[in-house]
This record gives sequence, structure tokens and C-alpha cells, in this order.
Amino acid sequence: MLPSDRDMAPIHFGPLELHEKLPASDMHTAIPGNRYASSRREGLRRRVVLPSRKELHRASKRAASAPALPALPSTVPKKTEARHLLSLPAGIEIDEIAVLALSRFATARWATVPQGISAEALAQGLAVSGPTDTTATSTAAMPRIAGGGEPGVMRLSRHSALTGPFTPAGSTLSAHLPANTEKVFDVICPRERWPQIQAFGFDRDGLTRTFPAGLPNREEERVVLWLLAVARRLGGAVLLNADEAAKSVGTLLIPDPAAAVDLTLYSDVWLDPAACQRVVLSVDPRAMLATKGVEYTGPADHDQSHQTGMAIDPEQARRLHEAADAFDRAALAEPHVLDGYGVNIDLGSGTAPDPAGGWIAVEVEGEENLPPLLRGQAWAAHGAVTYRVRWEPQDDHEANQERPNPSFCAARLRATTLVAKITHALWTATRGEIADDADFLLDPADLR
Repeated sequence: MLPSDRDMAPIHFGPLELHEKLPASDMHTAIPGNRYASSRREGLRRRVVLPSRKELHRASKRAASAPALPALPSTVPKKTEARHLLSLPAGIEIDEIAVLALSRFATARWATVPQGISAEALAQGLAVSGPTDTTATSTAAMPRIAGGGEPGVMRLSRHSALTGPFTPAGSTLSAHLPANTEKVFDVICPRERWPQIQAFGFDRDGLTRTFPAGLPNREEERVVLWLLAVARRLGGAVLLNADEAAKSVGTLLIPDPAAAVDLTLYSDVWLDPAACQRVVLSVDPRAMLATKGVEYTGPADHDQSHQTGMAIDPEQARRLHEAADAFDRAALAEPHVLDGYGVNIDLGSGTAPDPAGGWIAVEVEGEENLPPLLRGQAWAAHGAVTYRVRWEPQDDHEANQERPNPSFCAARLRATTLVAKITHALWTATRGEIADDADFLLDPADLR
């Protein structure tokens, strides 16, 4: 059940008129565990906190005592399996992989917990079987901790597993990974491909050249798309079809973090259209409500002389018209319910037009299908109000290239910065959680 103007009483929040969906005591219950992974998204506010001398000393001791990562094994997948490698640069914690796995696979869990994962994540159950599993910290539910030189094993689903982290040093595949690779995760999933290549016209991630005989589908498609989303979020890379026994050891894809522009705010607060417009106007003066429709002039006057079919006698036609009229009268008698609206910004207008900019669209509606990390939260038990802030570029073809031209990248950066500012302004008015276009949650503080 989703909110509407009829069942929500208006409240006042500063200068804006909002609508409340849940009692204040139930609003914005904190999600247990660290739900924000690092992001290499362009335009983010980088928070730099200089550590004290004592903290540097402790970090140095931890690094010295940390167990060495095991070497990446030489694995030859079965004919029914596919092997893909996730390459990550320095500075990425193992906890973040668990967060991003749970953000896509609701049943993801560590079967063997790798050494180096934080005690906080284990205590809260986030690294074991999800943030809403209250039994995860019991002795029976806790998985085995990996021994010295042993990798962790995470079950993404019944059919797919992620093993690691490994060090790429000494592996025959290390030459095929980026030079800044610090750790690698090895993923085995079912090999499921379409019988022939599916031509969709656009290939932003390079999958068509990676799988020339047929793109992945079903479980392998879900895993591959998740790996690409993780690499884009964390600034990593993916070596697909990593088979050392094959003539080709695989294809390295390095997703562009700057390609992630769109954001979605999930909240339990409904902003009236005028209130939402005022929020967006505080960021950009070109914001316009997109609620005007096109005048309905009746059905199109098609030439029906060529159509054949069962003839309808006059009495049957009269009954059909009466039923249609009754339906229309009943619909018109119902109170008007606004279940969605939009606010648009024409980036090519105003005092500083951007001819290559396109549009920024803020789309507001109810949503019941929420990201996995939001399911089970009290304030989102019956769905949420979504504020989708999207960029619609002028050049859609260039937007779907692996490496767009420099002028497009400059326009995209300007749009990314504006999307972040608008989303943060909406979050300030409504609170809630912000997700990127892969449904990975973002820390609102990073968008200021």
C-alpha cells in the first residue's frame, strides 16, 4: 500500500508543506551495520580526516600484524561454470564487499569469514547473513573463521560463490589485471549464455565484445552485472571469462565510475509538488513542475474501412456504450489522487545555458520494490516514496559508449554535480536513504 494525498494529513516542516506517512517515532530507523561502501563517483565531497599520531601508530601495528593474503589460485572452471575475477585497488575493506553483496543478493552470506573483516560487522550480523537476520550472531549461525592463509567464501546465491580476498602476486593472471590491483576476489557461477548475440544498439560496459557468441543470461547475467556495478562503485575492474586453460585468459573491463549519474531518494515523507519544486529551486532556478498534460481530443480518426471482424448489432453497441459511460461516470466521481509528478530542469535554458546538457528530471512516486538493504525497515514496511533524480543527456548515443568523448564527459560531470546537490536538498527536507543507479546506498554527507 502506497501513500496518496487522501490518506496522509499535512504537517509543516519549516517553510515546506509535507505529508507524513508514519508516526514520528517510526521514521528513519537506522539500518544496523555499516551500509555505505566507498564510492569513486564523480562530484562527491571528499571528507579528509587527518589521523592522530596515536591512530597512525595503531594502524601501522595492525598492518604489520595483518595476515598475508593467500595467492590467487590457478582454477580451471568446469564446462558448466564460468569464472570471473573482481580486481580492487588499495583502501577497500572486505566489509564493503559484504555490504554491496547484500545490496543485490538478499540471501548473501559468508560461509567462511575471511580474516580481516571487522568485529563490528560480525557482531551486527551484516557480514554473515544480512542486516535483518537477528539470529545471525548466535553461535549456531556464526560461520567458521578462515585459518591462516585461507580465503573467505561468500555464497551469493545457491549457485554462485565469491572467494577471497587473494593477492594477485605470483598468479599467471596478474599480468592481465590493472597495475593498482591490491586484492582479488574469485567468482564461480553457472555458465549461462544466450545462443546468439543480442544486438541492443548500446553497450556501455563492453559486454558484447566480451561475449561475442552470446551474452550471459539468468544467474550469470545477475552475477556479471553485479561485478560490473561493484567495480564501478569501488574503482576496480572485472576480468571476465578468466580461464587459464583457454587460449584467451579473459577480457578485462574497467567500468567508468563517472558513468553513474542518477540517484534515488527513498523516504516516508511525501512532498507536495509545489514544495518539491521549491526544494529544487533552492538548487537551480530553472526548475519547472511537469504536471501539465496534453489536451485530450478523443480517439484518433482512423480509417476503419479495411478492418474486418464480427459485426456488432445496434443493441449490443448500445449496451457497450452504456457500460463505458457508467465506468467513466464512476471514475469522475472519485476524488482526484495524485500518485506521481515530476520537476524538470532544462539545462539548455536560463542565463547560463548548456547546449550539451539535456535535462534533469526529478520523478516522484510510490514504490513497493525497495533495495534489499531497506526491506524490513519499519518506515519502509509498506513501501516508500521515491524521488528519482535522473539526467537525460542530449546525446543518448554518446552516453552509452564505453569511453565517451571529452565534451560529453564535461557535460556529464556538470550534470552529476547538479544531481547530487538536488538529491541532498531533497534528503534534507525528507530524510530517508539515497541509492545510486545500482541500488547501492550512498552516505548523504558525501553529497553536500
